Amino acid sequence: MIELIDLFAGAGGLSVGFEKLLSRKFRSVWANDFNPSACETYRTNFPSPCVDGDIVGFLEGHASEIPKADLVIGGPPCQGFSLLNKNREMDPRKSLWIPYMQIVELSGARVFMMENVPQLLDSDEFGDIKDMARSMGFKLWCGVLISADYGVPQVRKRAFIVGSKDKDPALFLPPKKTHFDPRKRPQQGLSNELDTHLGDARPWACVRDAIGDLPPPVGTEIRKEDPPLNLHFGRNPTALSIERYKAIPEEGMNRIDLQRRAPQLTPRCWIEKKSGGTDLFGRMWWDRPSFTIRTEFYKPEKGRYLHPSQHRPITHREAARLQTFPDDFHFVGTKIEIARQIGNAVPPRFAAAIASALIPLFE
Repeated sequence: MIELIDLFAGAGGLSVGFEKLLSRKFRSVWANDFNPSACETYRTNFPSPCVDGDIVGFLEGHASEIPKADLVIGGPPCQGFSLLNKNREMDPRKSLWIPYMQIVELSGARVFMMENVPQLLDSDEFGDIKDMARSMGFKLWCGVLISADYGVPQVRKRAFIVGSKDKDPALFLPPKKTHFDPRKRPQQGLSNELDTHLGDARPWACVRDAIGDLPPPVGTEIRKEDPPLNLHFGRNPTALSIERYKAIPEEGMNRIDLQRRAPQLTPRCWIEKKSGGTDLFGRMWWDRPSFTIRTEFYKPEKGRYLHPSQHRPITHREAARLQTFPDDFHFVGTKIEIARQIGNAVPPRFAAAIASALIPLFE
């Protein structure tokens, strides 16, 4: 059994992938997150302790309580590297990789896996991370992977950094892709050195695969029912919002189509907006993966979050499924807190693909 520490764990998306989706290869022994609701979710689903609070403050007074582990996983908060924060050069959250590496050292871990937004690999901090890791004796692999290539019905790009003291992780990473983009011919999808994919690679999973069996949602609050329906509730849209939903009824439509088809329903700020994302107020496609599920997926104005055929945004359960959380994973907190936990998580199936590639580092 490979024992792990999950830092900046959130609800535990990484731990689900490592511990629950692989056949008892990994076991969490300690976790931390700043958000109390996320920690409560983690404790509800895993027997290991999850300490809530500032990790910097914890290390100042309780460093001796960090348990021994074989592996440290986790993603320091990404806001400092995000394109949305490109002007915040002094964002102190950038430096949270430092306590992460301190815990790698304190735990005696021989392997670590750090995930973050792709922009991390183009940042000055990435050079500092590499320098510190190498000074600690780690050999490194890094790269950007797409979740849809590993069976997640969502196109989500994440950067991964893997360090190992015993073997070169570049010999085992990236993991072979289990799925390919069906818009390319199979031979194209599986080309570029055929060994990048498994021999039985399948087309990308799609929105229909994840949520096609769910009935229309009921109510606007967390339901007192068994999963999956407990999180399958809607909102109370205004009459104007419903008119806007109905004005773009076809899959793939977005705010540009709304302005073209119903300019009288289009907010003036959208009409005057000459640049920016075209996926705002967008409708998903049934037979494609979703775009990235973020923390406010219940607000169509935030992204492509309208149901493919029903006139509503996706529900919490639909978002959790697009993130590949099992239906029996129990979330704790308010509607907004649960949405934040879902959107901030690494998709568990994505995490499991990384986990499977790390196993040889311990053999």
